[in-house]
Amino acid sequence: MDELLEKAFGGDTLSIARLISKVERRDPESHEVMRRIYPRAGKAYYLGITGPPGAGKSTLVDRLTRKFCEDGFSVGIIAVDPSSPFSGGALLGDRIRMNIKRKPEWDIFFRSMSAGKIVGGLSETTKEAARILDACGKDVIIVETVGVGQSELDIAGATDTVLVVLVPESGDSVQIMKAGLMEIADVFAVNKSDRSGAETIAESIGTMLERRSTFYKTKWVPRVFLVAAMRNWGINELYEGIRKHRTHLQNDSHLENRRKTQLKVELRRLVEKEIVRLVWQRLNETELGDQLVNDIWEHRLDPESAALEITAGVKMV
Repeated sequence: MDELLEKAFGGDTLSIARLISKVERRDPESHEVMRRIYPRAGKAYYLGITGPPGAGKSTLVDRLTRKFCEDGFSVGIIAVDPSSPFSGGALLGDRIRMNIKRKPEWDIFFRSMSAGKIVGGLSETTKEAARILDACGKDVIIVETVGVGQSELDIAGATDTVLVVLVPESGDSVQIMKAGLMEIADVFAVNKSDRSGAETIAESIGTMLERRSTFYKTKWVPRVFLVAAMRNWGINELYEGIRKHRTHLQNDSHLENRRKTQLKVELRRLVEKEIVRLVWQRLNETELGDQLVNDIWEHRLDPESAALEITAGVKMV
């Protein structure tokens, strides 16, 4: 373990991949890995990219990665892919998705992860993999999500800046607001803006954002950028918009407050997970679970009272 960590901290690609594989398959050493890497984490900038399928997120990741590298940043990318299963032995993930013409001096690590392992949003493993890349010295961590359902909303709890990618066919601002994207987006990009309707949806979203900012008196008003990633249009402006949000976070403790809120949510989730594990372990070791189910079935006890009886055995500090 010591040698593996030393090589990973030194930037060795194979060693970093092995660490991520350990936590993904829940290796007996996975907790030790996370415990050892944590003191080194927390220095990277986390960018989340989400949006509906077919919005061109992967191409946009390619373009933005190039911009970060040109500015001298090392980049770690975690792409949650709904279409191709994850290969546990992969070093740099699915290279088909990465079309960057790399320069030898660019430091890029790409990991593709299958959405098949995710239930209800971003997996715990995705967040742990990002933290490993952070600890191993990557300056920028890009997390591209599946872009459907809960994963779109979960990305706000795992990154510093959320870029929501839409296309002209995404619908009006009301539909977008109903999807919860207004609440999580720090920056919007209307991709494939060479299609008709791009300016209309951009103006609609912009108006809604201004009204929302006025009502809630927010200090940051998300901007909407028109881009066409395949043609490399609007990428410079979008990149600068992302950099401006990062600068905003670094002022007045915004970044610290955001990350502390995320850590509080993470801690609560982990505590709940452990309590549930302990409770079910107790039920499996006794006949209490079957007895309570029979009592509920016979209507001698309601489900909520049964749950209270079970949790009464959990000692709280």
